[in-house]
Amino acid sequence: MTNHQAYRDREWERQPAAEAFLQDLLDRSLTACPDAAAYAAKLLSSCGVRIRDIVDHIEINDLPLAATAGAAGWHEHEGIWENRAGHFPGLVRKDGGTRVFLRVESVELFLAANGLATTIEGVPHGPYRRAVAYSCGDTSFGVVERNGYARYDVPTVSESTVRLARLQLQSFRSRRRHFDDVEQGLRHTEQLVDAAVADLGPHWACDLWLRAEREYWMMRCPAAQLQKGRQDEAGIGWSNIDHHTYDGSRRYFRHTVRILEKLGYELREMLYAGELAGWGSQILEQPVLKSTIFADVDLAPEELGVDFAHEVLPELDRHRRAGLVSALHGESILEAGLNHVAFLYDQRTLRAQLEHAGAKMMPPFSSMEHLYQELTEGSWVPVDPRRVAALEAAGHLDASQAEDIRMNGAVLSHLENIERNDGYKGFNKPGIDGVLRKLDPRARTAA
Repeated sequence: MTNHQAYRDREWERQPAAEAFLQDLLDRSLTACPDAAAYAAKLLSSCGVRIRDIVDHIEINDLPLAATAGAAGWHEHEGIWENRAGHFPGLVRKDGGTRVFLRVESVELFLAANGLATTIEGVPHGPYRRAVAYSCGDTSFGVVERNGYARYDVPTVSESTVRLARLQLQSFRSRRRHFDDVEQGLRHTEQLVDAAVADLGPHWACDLWLRAEREYWMMRCPAAQLQKGRQDEAGIGWSNIDHHTYDGSRRYFRHTVRILEKLGYELREMLYAGELAGWGSQILEQPVLKSTIFADVDLAPEELGVDFAHEVLPELDRHRRAGLVSALHGESILEAGLNHVAFLYDQRTLRAQLEHAGAKMMPPFSSMEHLYQELTEGSWVPVDPRRVAALEAAGHLDASQAEDIRMNGAVLSHLENIERNDGYKGFNKPGIDGVLRKLDPRARTAA
């Protein structure tokens, strides 16, 4: 089996034993620490986030417990237990009691939002910071701010390196995205990534890249702005991310993947919709950040066996969804920005809260016990009439479709409400196929 076939055929399974072990450990810790339990209730009621979904790691000093973790799927290496078969936090062997650390975007934000004053370990803007928030005897809860750092100790980092990180973040935030020549834009973007990786390594550079990407996405996604404000009030920021989604044209898709690979992403499974749907998705994962990217591209029926992340893809006679979106708005990695970002929630709670606040949801495209997914209705933006005219002339849009997009624009971005249970890491291909058909800019006039 080739490497290409290995990741193409990968499938994920539910991990009920591991989930039961984690939930029991977390429940016992919350019972032992009422202040943390009160915060968990506040987090769910205020912004729909389950505390389980933002657990970064748990420190334990219980050898029988460690043995149970091993039976449930965690594997130990130098005092660290990891379970890569699903979405699970690390377990760290430490002397003392049990300490549960929650992932937050900013330690200062969390402490200020919750009226807490405590010592923060780690330098501002550094790769890893933490603080103990709630302490109840042998059990405590803390928060960690993890910026591309894999370990569980606070590193020593120089002021000059922190300055480089801040400069590279500004480079990503301010990068030019609009180019007449897409290849020039991709080369420019790749040069910025190369410089950041040279200064900081791929993992820290990737964290800064994603932060800037989300900020750009938020500017054109009102639902994201609404929800970010709610999560900032709870103090967690965007700490509950499941995956980011890019659209790419066939011509430039492999260049987009190359840039992501320089940021430390590795190819994971490939999803194909089948002969009629005309799309493929390359799933990529950054193992240190535990960050997933869903990268979509048009595919022809005869291309279901190709390594479309790396091979040259000739132009099709007619764009499918990803190609048309890229032609209307630009490449996701350039001016269009992320198509959507998915965040982990208690799906019923989040949906009710957003709809109460005026953000409407599309029908769910996954509705299973272990996986639920739905998108906000999406934000509409105007499209350059010259792009529409070129697409109509080339036969990618008929007259009614072109006129509708000229006059009304097209959907650009969404926020995704996703709930995962039993640690399930996979995706629902039939459901994705259905929602992508609805998101095709031509769908409004199809009837």
